Amino acid sequence: MEHLITYLPLLGRGLMVTIALALVSLVLATLLGALGAAGRLGRSALGRRVVVVYTTIVRGVPDLVMILLVYFGGQRLVNVLAGAFGGGPVDLSPFTAGVIAIGFIYGAYLTETFRGAFLAVPHTQIEAGAALGLHRWPLFYRVLLPQIVRAALPGYGNTWQVLVKSTAVVSVIGLADLVGYANDAGKTTREPFIFFVAVLGGYLFITWASTRVLALLERRAERGYADAR
Repeated sequence: MEHLITYLPLLGRGLMVTIALALVSLVLATLLGALGAAGRLGRSALGRRVVVVYTTIVRGVPDLVMILLVYFGGQRLVNVLAGAFGGGPVDLSPFTAGVIAIGFIYGAYLTETFRGAFLAVPHTQIEAGAALGLHRWPLFYRVLLPQIVRAALPGYGNTWQVLVKSTAVVSVIGLADLVGYANDAGKTTREPFIFFVAVLGGYLFITWASTRVLALLERRAERGYADAR
């Protein structure tokens, strides 16, 4: 226990890195999910095929394999491109590689979440908005988006919870996050059990806080929907 108290500030720093990694990855996953859903719902047959290939491949590859591919393959690709344009060697940091890999993975899941949320909105809502004279973008932002958000929130929250746990895998490429610091401290003190129990507590704290925030957002969305009716 004395060792745990000694390393507590270091673990706190690692927890902040883990939270930052999860949040930035979620932003990227949300953007990719929105683009993917737009591609699946669009009129372009090529766009739909590209998105289907993306979601099928990504959802079939383990997170660890994807992270290793992005870190080592991405490192090589960046350097090849930099060399082609006369640049020097570029280092792809573990944090950046983790964000790209996790965002890429969960963007595939959010593609289906957002697509399902859009399809859950009755088509009569679109017809009613058009009848009121709303054009494409006002119709989307004022009529469709609030209902899409309401329908997508449960699935979005589940994806976030799983995404948070996936950040633990990024420690294998050398990221100094909560798991990475705990692993190093456990090896140094020869008390890995204590430090990984602390990691368990850290992730439980993140998921508990996330559950509270997501529940609040869902209640607000439901209240706004009830008020609108």
